[in-house]
Amino acid sequence: MTVTPTAPLSQTALLIELEPVVADNLDRHLRVAKEWFPHEYVPWGEGRTFDGILDGEAWAPEDSTVPEVARTALVVNLLTEDNLPSYHHQIATLFGRDGAWGTWVHRWTAEEGRHGTAIRDYLTVTRAVDPVALERARMTHMSAGYDNAHDDEVLHSLAYVSFQELATRISHRNTGRVTGDPRCEQLLARVAADENLHMVFYRNLLGAAFELAPGQAMRAVADVVADFQMPGNGIEGFARKSVAMAMAGIYDLRQHRDDVLLPVLRQWDVWNVTGLDSDGEAAREQLAAQLDGLDRAAARFEEKRDARLARRAGA
Repeated sequence: MTVTPTAPLSQTALLIELEPVVADNLDRHLRVAKEWFPHEYVPWGEGRTFDGILDGEAWAPEDSTVPEVARTALVVNLLTEDNLPSYHHQIATLFGRDGAWGTWVHRWTAEEGRHGTAIRDYLTVTRAVDPVALERARMTHMSAGYDNAHDDEVLHSLAYVSFQELATRISHRNTGRVTGDPRCEQLLARVAADENLHMVFYRNLLGAAFELAPGQAMRAVADVVADFQMPGNGIEGFARKSVAMAMAGIYDLRQHRDDVLLPVLRQWDVWNVTGLDSDGEAAREQLAAQLDGLDRAAARFEEKRDARLARRAGA
């Protein structure tokens, strides 16, 4: 079916038109989401009192059996989860606190809140990371807050979280594997399952937006792909930490392009969307160019990584 391009919809109109889709997908989410309890994933029997006012044992690096790169990823993932108050503020301000949108905002926030609780309890009880350094990093990161590049645009925000939730799922799952601890892998797999359901929710909403306002949806996707950054971008030392994670195969450009962007774009069938205005067509062309650029950048990174690993093996 050929769709005739229409005038752009306002942010308010988009929220109103998409609310029935939100309601349907909220019902679907509540049917398939599984209740789980953070305390069940924490080996409490291993806990020991730390130094400080209770005069326990100070943390030492030898307390942890988790590889350094896995500790880096665990801290990045946890600090990202810690900024939940900022994320809630942003989506509650954009989507509103009433109706299906508001119900979703609060449900999403409640589910995400479990992630930080579970991961922090696990790290503290198992002494996987320095708790003093972790708390200082949390204070620094949360004090800076969080800003989305498109925090006042409905479709851009939906496009961003569609990709970001899937990226977070992959990062959690791969971090769990790298720890070498089956218990941590089990916990992060449970967290990743939540992230996947969140991705499906947002992906379905933007899929409906492609039918409602194809040109605006295509522009939103192209803009988000062009300037995508993970929500942990503001973490102190994030660039260095993200390179270490990429070197370890936890999350790199190839995974970002092939395992995050491409599957979601296929789900939206972006290359066959009809009814685009001139800006929508231009956005689709830009999107294709961006994916080609990411492919080349990923290949360059892989070549450098392979060379570095070969040098290490031969040292």
